[in-house]
Amino acid sequence: MNKESKNGLIKALKIIITLILIVLFLYFLLYKFYVRYPNHVINIILAARYTIIISIASAFFGLLLGTIIALNKSSKIKLLRTIANFYTDLFRGTPVILQLSIIYFVVFGAFDVNLLIVAITSFSLNSAAYISEIMRAGIQNVDKGQIEAAKAMGVRERDIATDIVIPQAIRKTLPPLINELATLIKESSVVYIIGVSDLMYVTDRVTAGTFLYFEPLLIAGICYYVLVKITTILGKYVEVKLSYDKNK
Repeated sequence: MNKESKNGLIKALKIIITLILIVLFLYFLLYKFYVRYPNHVINIILAARYTIIISIASAFFGLLLGTIIALNKSSKIKLLRTIANFYTDLFRGTPVILQLSIIYFVVFGAFDVNLLIVAITSFSLNSAAYISEIMRAGIQNVDKGQIEAAKAMGVRERDIATDIVIPQAIRKTLPPLINELATLIKESSVVYIIGVSDLMYVTDRVTAGTFLYFEPLLIAGICYYVLVKITTILGKYVEVKLSYDKNK
């Protein structure tokens, strides 16, 4: 073994040992916190269910609305194109927390509405703006020959959109759509400002009750990381699967 390889091996071992020590330190730190406050740890982890519900529901409704907006962006009617482009610019150009505040305090301010519905409404509207751009790119990549053939056969434009264009566009854009879900998981952390008992809300309550900050925030961070990592892995799997099916 030459000197360069030896130095590289020593450097790698140092990094591995450092990482092991950090993991052990965090493990014992969290274990100590769990022994003292087992209910708090369980409550933080369980709060992830609201984060998951908000993210998945917002992605679903965002996909529906985003697809409609994307179709309007390709419309022959100028007014529809203008409205669709303005909607996208508006929601992409303003902060998520501002949109959530307006939906909660202004739109639903006079009504007694479930906070989950408020959060899902806000994030669906926001997500639709980003998904519309993803879907627009997918629609533009659909083979124009198929559309022209369907028109020649007398198929209605509405049926062309629902049976030919949209299914293929969704298939082509699945990986970025899953990435949008990962983004929603992280962005949904702001819903604690309106009182939704998500990860950050429960973590905030735990820190207020124990006067400890690092351990609760670390647990919340791990929960977010795990959720995003699972979503990212799913996105990569779908991307590989689609590439494999395309090359068959």
